Amino acid sequence: MAKQGGRSLVASNRKARHDYTIEDVFEAGVVLSGTEVKALRAGRASLVDGWCTIDGGEAWLEGVHIPEYAQGTWTNHAPRRKRKLLLHRAEIDRLEAKTREKGQTIVPLSLYFLDGRAKVEIALARGKREYDKRQALRERQDNMEAVRAMREKRDR
Repeated sequence: MAKQGGRSLVASNRKARHDYTIEDVFEAGVVLSGTEVKALRAGRASLVDGWCTIDGGEAWLEGVHIPEYAQGTWTNHAPRRKRKLLLHRAEIDRLEAKTREKGQTIVPLSLYFLDGRAKVEIALARGKREYDKRQALRERQDNMEAVRAMREKRDR
């Protein structure tokens, strides 16, 4: 787990930034069971297939894989269960209104511990088309080439 200023990263979803245009980011608490916390402290989780839903005025994190705790007994958790997110009412209402628009969704970006509490960074996102993904890759590659050329010019 990477640690930076009281924040220790457990898992990040790098694919989300490639597949979606991030429009707004929120930090939410996560309701977890004891064995889930222990599995996360061991640095084991996957956000790749995760998404968030708003159901009955509550935010839920679904599809996130937190593997069973190795030393757990019959009290172990289900690896892909629905987990409740802790957000302010105004944030939930805003997310619910935005996700009704076509093409908008809520995706988890990272899962981390902040001062001992499990948090998830979620984003309001819009899906990218295939040509948008190619264009973003091309722009990044062009920027890298420009920086490399400037470095070579400077080193001469």
